[in-house]
Amino acid sequence: MMCRIIGPSFLHSTPEHLRSQATNIADNMASKDAPKTMKAWQYSSTTGGIEKNLVLNDSVPIPTVSSRRGDAELLIQVVSASINPADYKAPELGLVARAVIRTPATPGMDFCGRVVQTTETVDDFAVGDLVFGRIDVQQYGTTAEYVVAPTKTCTPVPEGVSPDDAAAVGVAGITAYQTIAPNVKSGDKVLINGGSGGTGTFGIQVAKALGCHVTATCSPAKADLCRSLGADEIIDYTSTDVSQVLKAKGQVFSLVVDNAGLPANLYKAADDFLLPTGKFVQVGGPLNFNAIKTVATRLLVPSFLGGGKRKYVMYNIGHSRDDLKQLGQWIAEKKIKVVVEETYELGDLPKAFEKLKTGRNAGKLVIHVGK
Repeated sequence: MMCRIIGPSFLHSTPEHLRSQATNIADNMASKDAPKTMKAWQYSSTTGGIEKNLVLNDSVPIPTVSSRRGDAELLIQVVSASINPADYKAPELGLVARAVIRTPATPGMDFCGRVVQTTETVDDFAVGDLVFGRIDVQQYGTTAEYVVAPTKTCTPVPEGVSPDDAAAVGVAGITAYQTIAPNVKSGDKVLINGGSGGTGTFGIQVAKALGCHVTATCSPAKADLCRSLGADEIIDYTSTDVSQVLKAKGQVFSLVVDNAGLPANLYKAADDFLLPTGKFVQVGGPLNFNAIKTVATRLLVPSFLGGGKRKYVMYNIGHSRDDLKQLGQWIAEKKIKVVVEETYELGDLPKAFEKLKTGRNAGKLVIHVGK
């Protein structure tokens, strides 16, 4: 397998110099001089919460790209990362998590960084490219100095888009795009339940970019933010019965994207506010027995036995470089604003998880990993 690798000083150069420097290093640097270890956050247990079990280890082996012929992978030196609820919900599943994620493991799926190595079959990325994207939940996550990503889950960062903004797109941006874009046309009415979180702030803007009328639920403190992103109507979930407010509107919505999972009766109530041809897409919500039971009931119980009448979909994120490209283009064109509530240095990752777990963040939390 042919590969190209460069060291940390690469990140401090101009784009033109980066290419030249990368080529020189690839030609002249012996493999024994390449970095072998990195700094990374790791957990081996999540008892009491992932944030209480994270350890910053400065001698973690750098992950390696695949040696299998035909695999298209990149080794990326991470500049910025962002965290999502799945980054703690999945590891905190106990026995289920241990069956899927080998430990010690590093959390994080979203990233922006520089390509420092490629497998030999890669011809659409080069050493020195600034890229962004996402990986699946796995042992080697993005809150580390290096991460391996398949080429199908990342794309170059457009000119004028900052690493922090690009790092925030991976999971939340793709989720918003994939739940909305295939399911609407211009003029449709869309409900974003949970409009002020990471996925919701992207969702409002994606729907508006596609010409939709958007109603979003949020707290009064986040109402101005949601309006500034394009929400046409706001429903205050803290002081009103969301389901009753929506029922009063009649069957006018073409799509519901439920990022919150509450109120629990929202899907059944959608019989009265979602068009017969409409779709209810479940994205987020509590991860406990009652929530799992609710989802199972929605999926399995037919309407004649008391289930909902509208099409119900449990969202599962898909790989699509084209979707990432579209989001990057909209961000570069200022059609979408990436909402970053707070940034953290790498050493403060446990604090970032504490904030994320409150469920009160507006937009995304970004971690500065490299320079």
